[in-house]
Amino acid sequence: MTEIIETDAGTARITWHRAKQARLVLAVSHGAGGGIEARDLQALAAALPAHGVTVALVEQPWRVAGKKVAPAPKTLDVGWRGIWQAVAKPGLPVVSGGRSAGARVACRTATELGAAAVLALSFPLHPPGKPEKSRAAELLGAGVPTLVVQGGNDPFGKPAEFPAGGFGLVEVPYADHGFAVPKRAEIGQEEALEIITGRVVEWTRTLG
Repeated sequence: MTEIIETDAGTARITWHRAKQARLVLAVSHGAGGGIEARDLQALAAALPAHGVTVALVEQPWRVAGKKVAPAPKTLDVGWRGIWQAVAKPGLPVVSGGRSAGARVACRTATELGAAAVLALSFPLHPPGKPEKSRAAELLGAGVPTLVVQGGNDPFGKPAEFPAGGFGLVEVPYADHGFAVPKRAEIGQEEALEIITGRVVEWTRTLG
């Protein structure tokens, strides 16, 4: 089921993957260079409903409008605020999630929106090759239970680069920023996705 939402940043779109007996909603958005077809988002949408988690895949207004480049972070936050009432409508706790730029949005707005938790997929800790430009403050400031799922070979921040803090961290071995694993890796692509979905399922059980 697809739902169109008007926000102050433009028209957003939610694709619902509903659980029969839902106890949580995971609202999760894409990054700055892609959409909800990302392999990790699709894997979560396929796996989580069987475990009592309704998944709402959110397309930001810039993506719905057909633009190729995401707007400034503040505009992304406006779009995310605009869809929140729709994802909270079922009356269940809402986990705010996203991949890459979407993970940053989830962290920045979690406390303000009353998110139950944050799922940060491929959190862009810094621009590639520029570790001095850290975005750790956004992650550390989420203010709610947070799980980071990070590729072991992510140029935007490898797991070992993350600071200590009050968040969980799952490493997907060999994976890059899009959770792709090279053919020479000791795990295959399906196994990498199973690591993501399995650990997220385990984590959501601790939330409600």
